[in-house]
Amino acid sequence: MFGTYKPQDVTILLKDISGLVKPLGTREREKQIQSGRHYSEMLPIEYEPTQKYLQTYFDALNRYAGITAAAVASVAEKIFRDKGNKIALVSLARAGTPIGILIKNYLEQKFPCQVVHYTISIIRGIGIDKNAVKYILARHKPEEIQFVDGWTGKGAIQRELINAMKDFPNVNAGLAVLSDPAGVAEKTGTHEDFLIASSCLNSTVSGLLSRTFLRSDIIGVDDFHGAAFYSELADKDLTYQFIDSIKSHFDDAPEIKNIAIAKDSGLDEVYRIAEEFSVTDINLIKPSIGEATRVLLRRLPWKILVHSLNDEKHLGHLYQLAKEKGAPLEVYPLKNYKACGLIRLLADN
Repeated sequence: MFGTYKPQDVTILLKDISGLVKPLGTREREKQIQSGRHYSEMLPIEYEPTQKYLQTYFDALNRYAGITAAAVASVAEKIFRDKGNKIALVSLARAGTPIGILIKNYLEQKFPCQVVHYTISIIRGIGIDKNAVKYILARHKPEEIQFVDGWTGKGAIQRELINAMKDFPNVNAGLAVLSDPAGVAEKTGTHEDFLIASSCLNSTVSGLLSRTFLRSDIIGVDDFHGAAFYSELADKDLTYQFIDSIKSHFDDAPEIKNIAIAKDSGLDEVYRIAEEFSVTDINLIKPSIGEATRVLLRRLPWKILVHSLNDEKHLGHLYQLAKEKGAPLEVYPLKNYKACGLIRLLADN
C-alpha cells in the first residue's frame, strides 16, 4: 500500500513509481500529447490550489455533500440488488477511488454484505490493466465484480471498458457512477450533471496519488500500471475530509430527482460542439462539470462552455479557476451538461 487511503477501504493494485518520473509542465506535456505521445507516459506537475480556489472548493463540498451522498446511496442500492451479499468493487483510478470507498462504506453500513474494494488503472486508447484484472479474478467470481467511476463525460471510459472486457467475457463491463450525463453507465445515481467535489482537486483528494502511468521502461509486462505518491503534500491532504463529509450525510441525504436523459446522447452533443467550433479531434472536447474542471486543472484550456454565467451554485469553482487560468467562459446551449471544456490546439498558436 502507498498513498493515504486506509487499507480497510481499498486495495491499491498500482505500482509505486514515486521519484521515477519527472513531472512536466502543462504546456510541454500538452505539446507532446498533441504531437502523438500518449498522456499515460507522462505525469503533470500538480496544480497547487490558491487559497481562494480552496475556499470555493469547500463551499462546493458543503453545497453538494448531500446530493453526492444521495447519489452514492442510489447507486449502492442498485449494486446490492444486482450483486447480492458478495461484492467486489473495482474502482477506476484515480477519480473512481474515493467514490468506490464511499459506495463500500454505504453498502456495509446499510446491507448485510461482504464488500471488497480494489482500485486499478484503465487508460483511454490503451485499455485496462490486465494484470490487475487477473489478480482480482483469482480471488473473486466474475459475477461479483462491479466497476466504479465518478461520472461520465462523453462515455470514452465506458467504451474502453467494454472493449477491454472482450478479453474477460464473463465479467460485466457495466459501470456504476454517481453522475451519468452522457447516458452510458449501467448503474447511476442520477443523470444530472452535478458537481462531485472530488473533481475540483487532483491528488490532494485522491490519497495523494498521481493519475495512472504506463511506460515500458518503468512498467514491466508483469507489473501493475503505475502511480506516484506525493508524500510531500501530506499537510494538504483532504482525501478523508472529502470522504467523511459525504458519509456524514448518509442518513439524511435528499431524495434524488429523476432526471431524464437528454434526447441526444452525450456523444451526439460532443460532435455538434466539434462541428460548431471547428474542432477536428473530439478528444479536445471534455464535457461535464468534472471534465471541464480537469481541463482547467491539468490541460491548456481554449475556452470553457457553460450553460450560464450566473450559476454560482453549480459552477462557482469553474468561474474562479477559469479566472485564475485566463480561460474565457462562453455561454452555450448545452443539453446533457452544465459545462464543457475545450482544449487549446497548440498548432493554432
